Amino acid sequence: MKILVCISHVPDTTSKINFTDGDTKFDTNGVQFVINPNDEFGLTRAMWFKEKQGAAVTVVNVGGPETEPTLRKALAIGADNAIRVNTEAKDGYQVAKQLANVVKEGGYDLVIAGRESIDYNGGMVPGMIAGLIGANFVTNCISLEIDGTKAKAMREIDGGKETVSTSLPLVIGGQKGLVEESDLRIPNMRGIMMARKKPLEVKEPVDAGTETASVKFEKPAPKGAVKLIDADNVGELVNLLHNEAKVI
Repeated sequence: MKILVCISHVPDTTSKINFTDGDTKFDTNGVQFVINPNDEFGLTRAMWFKEKQGAAVTVVNVGGPETEPTLRKALAIGADNAIRVNTEAKDGYQVAKQLANVVKEGGYDLVIAGRESIDYNGGMVPGMIAGLIGANFVTNCISLEIDGTKAKAMREIDGGKETVSTSLPLVIGGQKGLVEESDLRIPNMRGIMMARKKPLEVKEPVDAGTETASVKFEKPAPKGAVKLIDADNVGELVNLLHNEAKVI
């Protein structure tokens, strides 16, 4: 089984976010980048398939050379090889077009992507890949089993879970639950050393326009001061929740 894991290069959640050029561009100065957490769950599941059932695992990213340390980390975790599509990621459609081309050229049976990246939270790319390559698609995936060309997946739905059966080729949008958080892997020294020697191919992009453009970014309003209420003053608490916070 050939597995392609899509890796987004995203800011660490502890990063301080700023914008430039009149709040139209993300300021990357001083920002630490990591593997998108939803993708990390998918990569760990791919490693499980590799070790338990036999599979070749390729990781792929659409981005410039600055994303290669993130791909090297994925190699250190255990992926066999990496591909970087050498173009700036501009919108979901453009990224999906590049990734779909990689899938077509590589003949992958299973494509694992995060249901969304934690930077722009678009949630479009996995479904678009499936549409572009004509594969089955399961999003919000929290469990996946493969038996030959058959697949059984569980996905999170509003108020519950749904188990579906499908077949390869398959694209999933994975998330927390696909593996346990305790199963996530931290590269060890041997993995880091081996990752330096693993192949990282740079592909030139295919022609692909964009369908959307960011017009402006805006941060949430700063949190207000905390009001402390005496534990015995239930009336004041109800009054503030009703008239000020307007949550009851």
